[in-house]
Amino acid sequence: MFDTEINKYLEKHGFEAFTPKAVLFDMDGVLYDSMPYHARSWHSSMARLGINMAPEEAYEYEGMRGVETIKMLARRQWGKEISDDEAALMYEEKAKDFRACPKAQKMESVEELMRMIKADGLKIVIVTGSGQRTLLQRLEDDFNGLVSTSLVVTSFDVKHGKPDPEPYLRGLDKAGVKANEAIVVENAPLGVRAAVAAGIFTIAVNTGPLPDKALADEGANLIFPTMTALKDTWRQIVSGE
Repeated sequence: MFDTEINKYLEKHGFEAFTPKAVLFDMDGVLYDSMPYHARSWHSSMARLGINMAPEEAYEYEGMRGVETIKMLARRQWGKEISDDEAALMYEEKAKDFRACPKAQKMESVEELMRMIKADGLKIVIVTGSGQRTLLQRLEDDFNGLVSTSLVVTSFDVKHGKPDPEPYLRGLDKAGVKANEAIVVENAPLGVRAAVAAGIFTIAVNTGPLPDKALADEGANLIFPTMTALKDTWRQIVSGE
């Protein structure tokens, strides 16, 4: 069922085999249904600071480090460069608004999927552009026995966030695997671009309002409408059927 997509992936990257040993998950919009709150927080906080950012734009920039998002918006709207320190102060306003939002719930079926992955002996790595400590601190508690902080890559661990491949390359390093020994599960176009640039087989789960084309155009190898749909076909994917 999925052998065609896997063979295309192998041919594109010149790999001889697809042998998954680790699964690299994004966090917001993949593990947690947190993106609506991020979108609301970006819009409200940036409005106070004089930057126009519609809530839906959060999905377009999702995965990018917050500081980099703010520097980009300032460049476009203010016509000037701002420092990392200035952007960090502005990002704290966004973080403050996000902390006031309700607690984001786990995405349906994702924990069951992770238990299947763990039972098969594959490593689970979290690769997120987030610097929201309120969510990062929840990972081990919410996914007890499934997530280890030693296998988490955050915005604090990289110099260049998504869409640069550095976060996913760092995830491969932490897992001790090669690109053809991993699978990425993403939901954002910029995250898909980063994973594809790192040479990893990339599965997109479209949990937001963007069209599937936005994910396909960035090179996603497979696209699913929900985490449940991915969970239900996981065995076939890893077996290459």
